[in-house]
Amino acid sequence: MNIEFRFLQKAIVDKNYINFTYEDKSYKNIAVLKLDETNRLISNKGIFEFEKISKLVVLKHKFS
Repeated sequence: MNIEFRFLQKAIVDKNYINFTYEDKSYKNIAVLKLDETNRLISNKGIFEFEKISKLVVLKHKFS
């Protein structure tokens, strides 16, 4: 388990927004709803595969 995965898990629990790059496209202020058993990230903007995510940043801002 890498450090980005742990940061993502913590962001889900704390309900923090995240920023990341996915397949050379930048996504900002994404609310992660859950991470399923196949490591797919389910968010308010769609479903993303964790392996294709890079430059993950957990923001201080929270969503409800």
